[in-house]
Amino acid sequence: MKAFLILEDGNVFTGTSIGSTREVVSEIVFNTSMTGYLEVLTDPSYAGQAVVMTYPLIGNYGITPDMESARPWPDGYIVRELSRMPSNFRCEGTIQDFLVKYDIPGIAGIDTRALTKILREKGTMNGMITTNENYNIEEIIPRLKAYTTGNVVDKVTCTEKRVLKKQANTASPKKVALLDLGAKNNIADSLSKRGCDVTIYPAHTTAEEILAANPDGIMLSNGPGDPKECKEIIAEIRKLYESDTPIFAICLGHQLMALATGADTHKMKYGHRGGNHPVKDLETNRVYISSQNHGYVVDTDKLDPEVAKPAFVNVNDGTNEGLSYVGKKIFTVQFHPEACPGPQDSAYLFDRFIEMMS
Repeated sequence: MKAFLILEDGNVFTGTSIGSTREVVSEIVFNTSMTGYLEVLTDPSYAGQAVVMTYPLIGNYGITPDMESARPWPDGYIVRELSRMPSNFRCEGTIQDFLVKYDIPGIAGIDTRALTKILREKGTMNGMITTNENYNIEEIIPRLKAYTTGNVVDKVTCTEKRVLKKQANTASPKKVALLDLGAKNNIADSLSKRGCDVTIYPAHTTAEEILAANPDGIMLSNGPGDPKECKEIIAEIRKLYESDTPIFAICLGHQLMALATGADTHKMKYGHRGGNHPVKDLETNRVYISSQNHGYVVDTDKLDPEVAKPAFVNVNDGTNEGLSYVGKKIFTVQFHPEACPGPQDSAYLFDRFIEMMS
């Protein structure tokens, strides 16, 4: 069946329908990872977006147990070529069946390189995936321009508190409260493997409830959408900041902590999404290759130097990749030290967090 990707600038790509055949409007973003498509699909940070995979062949090892959450989250999936016959000893199914199961529409057979160049040159834009060959582009364009992702954190966060027991045999485990803003599984796993007892809290949990449990440390997770949409959560994070509890934050958590302490954020032209982004640790001047997935960034020129200092910087474009908070046991990063998919270069940051709690 034919499918069409219609962008808000009027560009139309024609390909083949994969997954669900329902029509969807979403923000179109691209990911440059060469492997790890399943972890990308199951990353809650993609809620409200349709993902373009720049690597030309997707699905060659099928669906494996490497999921970062219980289900896929993108609104749509866009690939150059979809492998119909995956081959891997861990394979449990195909991408096609996976997309159908979770009612996610997609399109294959388009020039993803040309599409990515458009998004890089003009910036991230909205689009529609449809199988309707009689579409009216003059009616569709206003719909695309009016679309916003809204507050998607509420869509992806857990519904109730749960405890994840430590995987390492530690005599006196550290108690970590993980605020689930759309957390990938490997964040909690990275802590539990280091001997922590992790309690996962829904995004709208009050600071009072978290602090009443007397955690040794607090983890603010990754998540989707515009951080400024999370006004109630920002207010609670301000209370966590004012406590003396050590805090480590990743991605959306990093942005929310910045907003909670008076800094500002803005939307990037096309964001950072992939597994090959170099970041420099400003304390050691060492460069690490990182996994990233974000479309917003903290404004360092509006940062109060008495509150926080830049700790990491993106080597490619100079944007902020992390903050260290003055007089507080708090540090935050824009990239993903837990990776999945991606390099393990910066996993040492979890060890730094453990030391901070000690």
